[in-house]
Amino acid sequence: MIKNKLNLGCGHDIKAGWINLDSKSLSGVDRVHDVEQLPLPFESNTFDNVLAKDILEHVEYIAVLKDVCRILKPDGVLQIQVPHFTSVDNYIDPTHKKKFSIQTFEFFIKDSMIGRNYYFDFSYSKIKNKKISFVKRPFFYNYLIEKIVNTNDNIMNLYEKTGFCRIFPAKNICIELVK
Repeated sequence: MIKNKLNLGCGHDIKAGWINLDSKSLSGVDRVHDVEQLPLPFESNTFDNVLAKDILEHVEYIAVLKDVCRILKPDGVLQIQVPHFTSVDNYIDPTHKKKFSIQTFEFFIKDSMIGRNYYFDFSYSKIKNKKISFVKRPFFYNYLIEKIVNTNDNIMNLYEKTGFCRIFPAKNICIELVK
């Protein structure tokens, strides 16, 4: 079976049917490679799907996004999960180098509303899905907060630009970029 899905920086989150890549030779890792040693050890246009769950905050991610764009097939999807800039996870993990807003990834979209994709010599075509997640337990009210915040882009932006995000800090950003 040809594996055309890459689990980038998988750690212990091993996915069946995927190529699981990590910098450490852990049980279930198919390919040992440091994500920051670019280019990644794959041909261009190889993968339909790349998962970058809880990895981009640990690396100089712009170069990684560029190389992932190279190894994705046309219309391939990059699934990202990173801590939101208000997440306590940013501050308890000393290996985190970067913080993210829901708008961070707009900079990598061709002709986005941000209008700054000229910063980079690569781009993704669109954002397929995006969500800000919240810790649910013991904060039962975050079920409602998460639903309200994810109503639409304007509400997400309002959440981040006001003190609301400091009163109700988020956990993660989950976003899908399409090549």
